[in-house]
Amino acid sequence: MSLDSTTWAVLALLLTASGAAYTYVAWRRSGTAAGVRGLAWTLIPVAAWLTGTLRLAGDVVDAVTGWAAHLVFDPLTWLGIALAGVSVVLFGASATMRRRGIGTRERTPRGERKQVEAPKRERAAGRERLVDDDVSAILKKHGIT
Repeated sequence: MSLDSTTWAVLALLLTASGAAYTYVAWRRSGTAAGVRGLAWTLIPVAAWLTGTLRLAGDVVDAVTGWAAHLVFDPLTWLGIALAGVSVVLFGASATMRRRGIGTRERTPRGERKQVEAPKRERAAGRERLVDDDVSAILKKHGIT
């Protein structure tokens, strides 16, 4: 919906009149400082109309409203949101896998790739050998073996 310049002028005039009423009440109840602040707020709609910012704000509100309505009622938009969510989950999963060394390949000296992931039994056996070697070294150091 497009508004003509007269409608924007009337809107600015109504907002200014409302602000003037608030300014008067604030001036009477709270003093000069509140009245001056109210006057500052009262002048903003007219300034926005004269600079074209009031129409710009209306266009922004119209565009955001149209976008929101399109977002809510369009199944393709929801499909896009779902795909974006899946993408975020996949990025997180790949980061976790890389951090843990799962599914990564290590480069060999010739530039070929080899699989890093070893079966769980082999990894556990390797850890046990390291522990046994450490225990043997400690016992040997103390002259026990």
